[in-house]
Amino acid sequence: MSHSSTHDRLVYMANQIGKFFQSQGHDKEVAGVAEHIKKFWDPRMLKTIYAHHDAGGAGLDPAVNEAIGRLKAAAVAKEKA
Repeated sequence: MSHSSTHDRLVYMANQIGKFFQSQGHDKEVAGVAEHIKKFWDPRMLKTIYAHHDAGGAGLDPAVNEAIGRLKAAAVAKEKA
């Protein structure tokens, strides 16, 4: 799979997770997306989606983008602790 199609696939997957939680309201959607990705995505997937987020997060739904930003911030804080 090419670099671009990997990003596209992860964006699609993350947005699908967001759609699942969307009916629960913004705060629960963000928390649900973050928790799901944290539990089920492997480190390579996380690294790739964090890099995509850092590059502007093109294609990510706003709540999904927020969830990924929170996850990355938590991961960085954990590394520093």
